[in-house]
Amino acid sequence: MQTMFNMPGAPGGGPKPAADLIKDTSDRAFMADVIEASRTVPVIVDFWAPWCGPCKQLGPLLEKTVKAAKGAVKMVKINIDENPQVAGQLRIQSIPAVYAFFQGRPVDGFVGAQQESQIKQFVDRLAKLAGGADDGGLQEALDAAAEALEAGDAATASEIYSQILGVEPTNAAAYAGLVRCLMTAQDLARAREMLDGAPPELAKAPELAAVRSALDLAEQSAAAGPVPELMDRVARDPDDHQTRFDLAMALYAGNKRDAAVEELLEIVRRDREWNDQQARKQLVKFFEAFGPTDKLTVMARRKLSSILFS
Repeated sequence: MQTMFNMPGAPGGGPKPAADLIKDTSDRAFMADVIEASRTVPVIVDFWAPWCGPCKQLGPLLEKTVKAAKGAVKMVKINIDENPQVAGQLRIQSIPAVYAFFQGRPVDGFVGAQQESQIKQFVDRLAKLAGGADDGGLQEALDAAAEALEAGDAATASEIYSQILGVEPTNAAAYAGLVRCLMTAQDLARAREMLDGAPPELAKAPELAAVRSALDLAEQSAAAGPVPELMDRVARDPDDHQTRFDLAMALYAGNKRDAAVEELLEIVRRDREWNDQQARKQLVKFFEAFGPTDKLTVMARRKLSSILFS
């Protein structure tokens, strides 16, 4: 198949619409608009208030510079009068205050009015941090591969990920994606070999940490017994925690994630200290494999906290 992403200079990039680059946000939407959005592109956060004179001068200069960067960075504005929570958490004591987030964490910032030249230098630093405005369609290719894998088409996903690594050998998302393709094909041995042989610069990447947890779970659940038999044994003895644990892993192996999580939660509910808190620890491994923003992770963490602190 043809390469799924454009090489530098190929058509199809182009500047993003300003509406996609600059937006207002709130305390409630901060996680999605800033933390999660910054996983792929740096996000500048402008903390302002209607009564702040310098804010009215700085804001337009920031917007102008962000638009000129043509997608290398994004900008989010937050009115601290209406949304004081995040500003309080960041201990912002005066405005204008500007923070830059990348990969989910603050990486740069300043307080007070700035010259336009200083703002441009600030934005340029962030653009370089993320590799510039035009990624040649790399993110689009990663998204396409992830969609193919989710649809069960591991062959297509594998081909796209391999092409990405051919251009960018240290792309952690593509490397982790190839490991997931092998797991989908039930080739756990090769998946483990590839994961253990990851280049040093990728070994500690969060993408590989997540797939490592997923592979550990896949290997563990491969030995789980048949679900009907395990369910019958649990029904006869609800306090047989080992069997319930085995049932959770068998359900996970059958891609019944919700049911697997519920069985582990039930163990914690009945005996949180069982086997040195093995059920709780296994839930944490589930969360690592699912990802922190997965709906099931969020729901299960809430239930687990409710059980532990009740």
